[in-house]
Amino acid sequence: MAKTFALAIGVATAALALSACQDQAASGGGARDYISAVGSSTVYPFATAAGEKFAEATGNKVPKIDSTGTGGGFERFCQGVGGDTPDIANASRRIKKKEFDSCAANGVKDIVEIQIGIDGIALGEAARGPGFKLTEEDVYKALAANPYGKPNTAKTWKDVNPALPAVGISVFGPPSTSGTYDAFKELIMGKGCDADPAMKALKDSDKDKHEAVCTGLRGAPFYVEQGENDNLIISKLDKNPSSLGIFGFSYLDANKDKIKAVPVQGVSPTYATIADGSYPGSRPLFVYVKKAHVGVIPGLAEYVAEVLKGAAEGGYLAPKGLIVSPKAVADAANAAAKAMTPLDGSVLK
Repeated sequence: MAKTFALAIGVATAALALSACQDQAASGGGARDYISAVGSSTVYPFATAAGEKFAEATGNKVPKIDSTGTGGGFERFCQGVGGDTPDIANASRRIKKKEFDSCAANGVKDIVEIQIGIDGIALGEAARGPGFKLTEEDVYKALAANPYGKPNTAKTWKDVNPALPAVGISVFGPPSTSGTYDAFKELIMGKGCDADPAMKALKDSDKDKHEAVCTGLRGAPFYVEQGENDNLIISKLDKNPSSLGIFGFSYLDANKDKIKAVPVQGVSPTYATIADGSYPGSRPLFVYVKKAHVGVIPGLAEYVAEVLKGAAEGGYLAPKGLIVSPKAVADAANAAAKAMTPLDGSVLK
């Protein structure tokens, strides 16, 4: 009798657990009738433009898209599955292994990675600015907290490089939650640091120390975080013509009347130089989709298809500053979106 009762309790418990899992997935759609996306401020204008087209074409509600920064977006995206969590994370860098593992730990186990295009980490100045021309090493020496392992004492750009203007180092940029921030450190700061052979060797001998020395940024007044609103950085440059700003290429491209590009390594960020990889700050842009929400949230798969339609060669997102992916990358993105193929976490760093 006792065994029969214990068996009945076990079966009931298993049934309740299964029911809870099903309810959790179903709540992804039952709780709301619109798409929820969070993440990159760089991807935001492209995602919102596609959202408007999607709503016009399908009659669905316009997706709710929050510009939280890439890191903040992944944090919310990875909180779980269900209607109170986002369906999509927009990102201006690839998801990190630790973020992927955090997702998995919270039940977000099937994540679809879709590259929607390419962007560039642009450095810009006011239209009436001094006309900076920088190298990766110039930027590193100006903004690193401890360049080559020693405290940074440079106050002007001339202190960094005698060929540069004798104006104070002042850079407005994104916060640490931003993918633009991460990409800037990797693509510009890191390369500037590795121009020194000893630092390049340190990368192999002590990876953590190399990261601290090469990508640790000094604070205000030299590097001043401006939140996730890149338009705020642009307005700051207009009022501070000797300062520099860091933002996605699309914001530079959309504000040519107010700001101008700062060449890095002798190459200015343009549609062509970012597309061919000659500009050193080129980077991919992504959307990440919860497969558990596909077929539950109304129009989720269709919205993703609309983003890729706008991002394609001749699409409506190119005039907004999105650089089209190479054909092989675009083909892979379309295949992943069509099949909703989950990302293999073993390829992440």
